Amino acid sequence: MNRDWMVLLEGQTGLDEVLETNRAAERYGLALTREEAELILAERTRVLREQKRVEFGEGIVPRIIDEFCDSDFIDRDNYADTVVRLQEIFYLYKNEMQDEVSDGELLHFMREQFEEICFGDLDYLEGTCLNIFAQAVRAGYRGYRASEGRGEYGKFDEVKRWDPELYLEALRELCWR
Repeated sequence: MNRDWMVLLEGQTGLDEVLETNRAAERYGLALTREEAELILAERTRVLREQKRVEFGEGIVPRIIDEFCDSDFIDRDNYADTVVRLQEIFYLYKNEMQDEVSDGELLHFMREQFEEICFGDLDYLEGTCLNIFAQAVRAGYRGYRASEGRGEYGKFDEVKRWDPELYLEALRELCWR
């Protein structure tokens, strides 16, 4: 019994669990083909090795799909690629936050920023929003626990966002000239 236990774990692919997510995602016009599900799982294996992580059970993919399938920024054309990229980002930031943040807290935070701040831009999610949040978590911030990761980014956001009221006021001034 001199086999590598990591290789044994890779045998637990979770293909059925990933394909089962089609039941919920179909309501939003999304569905993974068998080939796409296999690609997602192959990428999961690659990123787990790259991030030096081990995953037991069905894994994070079904939870990612459940959290993101109703997004306005995911459609049939980018669905599988987006899931692949989201799982890469997820595992990267589980490490970056030293596993201080639960899977659910991280997924909630990712989803909220993906929709409200990044408007579907995965590079901005990864390189800005999650990077800033990870720095706060590593510095000892734990306020996200009470909110389950929701509504946290505004506490750390360094970019001034537009103010709808100020915009409407400026628009009114332009119209009255």
